[in-house]
Amino acid sequence: MTAPPQARPRPCSSPSSGSPPDRSSWSRPRASLDAASNTTDAETTCEAGVPAAPRERRGVPRDVAIVRRTRVSTPDPQADPQTRPPTATGPLAGLRILELAGIGPGPFAAMVLADAGAEVIRIDRPGEPRPGANSDPLLRSRRSIAIDLKAPGAAELVARLATRADALIEGFRPGVAERLGVGPRDLHPANPALVYGRITGWGQTGPRASRAGHDLDYIALAGALHPIGPPDHPPPPPLNYVGDFGGGGFLLAFGVLAAILRARASGEGEVVDAAMIDGAAAQTAMLHGMRAAGLWSDQREANLLDGAAPFYRTYETADGEYIAVGALEPPFYAELLEALDLDPERWPQHDLAHWPGQRRELAEIFGSRTRAHWEAVFADRDACVAPVLAPGEAPEHPHHRERRTFVDVGGVTQPAPAPRFAGAGEAIPVPPKVPGADTFEVLADAGLGTVELTRLHHAGVVWTPDEG
Repeated sequence: MTAPPQARPRPCSSPSSGSPPDRSSWSRPRASLDAASNTTDAETTCEAGVPAAPRERRGVPRDVAIVRRTRVSTPDPQADPQTRPPTATGPLAGLRILELAGIGPGPFAAMVLADAGAEVIRIDRPGEPRPGANSDPLLRSRRSIAIDLKAPGAAELVARLATRADALIEGFRPGVAERLGVGPRDLHPANPALVYGRITGWGQTGPRASRAGHDLDYIALAGALHPIGPPDHPPPPPLNYVGDFGGGGFLLAFGVLAAILRARASGEGEVVDAAMIDGAAAQTAMLHGMRAAGLWSDQREANLLDGAAPFYRTYETADGEYIAVGALEPPFYAELLEALDLDPERWPQHDLAHWPGQRRELAEIFGSRTRAHWEAVFADRDACVAPVLAPGEAPEHPHHRERRTFVDVGGVTQPAPAPRFAGAGEAIPVPPKVPGADTFEVLADAGLGTVELTRLHHAGVVWTPDEG
């Protein structure tokens, strides 16, 4: 790389000065934004946010080389997947999201937004990535900048980046972002329309707000865990699907997009309080309706959808695999009975007194043959029967292969972006970046010149992988 021409720094307004940002380009398509940022270094260099007393850094390069990013709407399929830029052709193209690095629901929300075309910039912690991070699908399709949020001048740098963003998302415990100087009150003066998305387990308020917890704790308190599992065993953890992802990441992504729509209409930003306990509770809405109608009991395995019904549960097959039966509606139940050569007169569907015996008989039937046998039996029948596939098996199923439900990204098989948008073409994810891989590039795009970048680097505010 070749260092850009040295430019005389010019003063610029501080992010905390209250000066409104230039928003003339915010509503333009991504291509227009790129064209607007194609300025010389002299036009974009300023000295705001530089710490007054830089501290020494070990192993810092003497010269900082900067190359401006050239965004490509459609990646070259022959290009190296490690260098191919993210696509920006989805319905969210033109949105810019800052992500303060975290785990679980925050990265999941950022992945969903990036998959749909948003430009997501992940602000990582300095240092080597955690084990497995370089192949983690949750971190795909975004650039990475490494900032030491505890360093003097770091908060001002984040605020400066936020002036050009539609939203910022973070997953700290309540109060941590404020202590770091990057809370909503710190960032909104420079960008009043900024959407500030917060994802926590317990929420920003309440007796447990400041306490630790994990997915299992949140869904337990929300009443979402209790109905799962047989009555003679403790409720099993449903991995972390319900809280982290269904009740957390998706909730955050939805909340951020809803707030962006409001901000674009009103010019006013918003703080989104996305709590996994709230998202888990929201997923029990139908259950609460059924309880109110007298159609659900708090006793486990005594209800239509909790494994009590013989036509809505899983069964072990002769080879130690499993088959899922979901024949809820009468036509599908009739198809199930016909495929198994069972007499409908002896198999009334909704007579609960018959359910225990029917479960035992179906267990014997399905246990007498292999999973592959039952797949063949039900292949052409609308009986709502499917094989239970392991994660390693699922990508090879013909249905997934035809739909490209799973894709290879940098040698890692993973779910393809979802949902699909007919007018946007196929989204092509790219592998995760090494933390800090795009530090200088992102900051140059934000208008920082060589002098300022060098000083931030020497002060330890920003970090690059070559320091590891």
